[in-house]
Amino acid sequence: MKFTSLFLSAAVLGSLTLNSCSSKDNVAAEEKLPQDEVILHAWSWSFDTIAANMRQIAEAGYDYVQTSPAQACFVGDNGGVALFSVEGDSVMGKWYYYYQPTDWTVGNYMLGDRDAFKAMCDSANNYGVRVIVDVLPNHTAVDHTAVLPGLDNAVGGHENLFHANGFTDITDYNDRMQCTTGKMGGLPDVNTENPDFQYYYMKYVNDLIALGARGFRYDTAKHIGLPSDPLDPKAEQNDFWDIALGHKDIRGLSLSMPDSLFIYGEVLQDRNVKEDEYGEIMSVTASNYGHELRKALTENNATATDLVDWHHKADPSHLVTWVESHDTYCNQHESADIPDDVIRAGWVLLASRQGGRPLFFSRPAGSTRENYWGNNRIGARGNDEFFHPEVVAANEFRHRMTGEPEKMVFAADGSAVEINRGDRGASLISFVPEEVEISLATTLPDGQYTDKVHNATFTVKNNTISGRLSPHASYILYAE
Repeated sequence: MKFTSLFLSAAVLGSLTLNSCSSKDNVAAEEKLPQDEVILHAWSWSFDTIAANMRQIAEAGYDYVQTSPAQACFVGDNGGVALFSVEGDSVMGKWYYYYQPTDWTVGNYMLGDRDAFKAMCDSANNYGVRVIVDVLPNHTAVDHTAVLPGLDNAVGGHENLFHANGFTDITDYNDRMQCTTGKMGGLPDVNTENPDFQYYYMKYVNDLIALGARGFRYDTAKHIGLPSDPLDPKAEQNDFWDIALGHKDIRGLSLSMPDSLFIYGEVLQDRNVKEDEYGEIMSVTASNYGHELRKALTENNATATDLVDWHHKADPSHLVTWVESHDTYCNQHESADIPDDVIRAGWVLLASRQGGRPLFFSRPAGSTRENYWGNNRIGARGNDEFFHPEVVAANEFRHRMTGEPEKMVFAADGSAVEINRGDRGASLISFVPEEVEISLATTLPDGQYTDKVHNATFTVKNNTISGRLSPHASYILYAE
């Protein structure tokens, strides 16, 4: 979560074939979990709304549903539940208030109370879906006086809640001392190395697990120090991650069910970010790949950049990938003007690939490329894109192709990409806003293939696939 901006203010006859490359192996605990999973980010949906839509989430092929932050949070704009206060809407609000903790207890006015969270997890369990909770131990609300007495008391007084540098603005995000101990975008930096805080925070995490959570996304993870990072004057050791990931207890309290959880960190890539070190202890976000994918999509050219390399030092099996995130959609609307069908094309590419765990960001209901907030209500379900037939087909393809090696083939003019998975299946994705004829190398056996979403037919002969793609459409083919 980046807060700085919020608080501071033709026929194709040839083809280019490439094989994917991997970065170094690591020993993250997620290796024991399936590698074909997909995540739905039910951004700003309430717990009740997620529960009410759990069957559709499961039927659409999602293994995880990720909630927005569940802890007590700052009550702003008189408790209004607009995604964002806009002219002409009598309801006020800001979606990012739930990223401003006032206590680490379950439930807030924006998404629902403890009972609603439990009911959501129970529903998820009934449908075989696992809940990931967005957690953010790094900071409190901008107005730190809104912190509740229970939290202050738990850490031995309000002054012990923050790093020594916790109220000093970060001016250089590539200075690790500033990045891991300073105030980010107006948000005071919590002393995550304080044992009293660690104990109190882990009680919250274990409470979420007891209620049914089975994973966590660590917001602003790169702002929490690694053992190799400089120490804040108040800290004796940078051991937060050892405790949060279940490698070490705090006063006899350990992470519950560590082997059954999927945990990843929002480690936005930048100069001097220790993405390799973070990637050795947990899964991390492939933000640079998302940027490169959006570049190719918006330039209508699959060869505009390198879409084979993951642009990350971590092994692909430990990357969470996206076409867009809530940050790229909301913070400076970097991706908000990209049409839904173009986002879908990017999703099919991500879901078709062998590496990564793709996360599908649910855009607001009623949103358009002119009205990014749409119906503008926290708690409501997002638009229908998360269960669009192309998205569902891609999710199913990912599951069916488990373990099959990938080979990406690009049209010479960048108009299309084919992702082969062994000789069992392939996806075809158009990157252009007009119909295009393709003739691409393929690993599929000779024969006729019909895509089940569009009922389009393709012919494979002598290791070449040919056919016609509609604008920004995608097609899933199986060798039955």
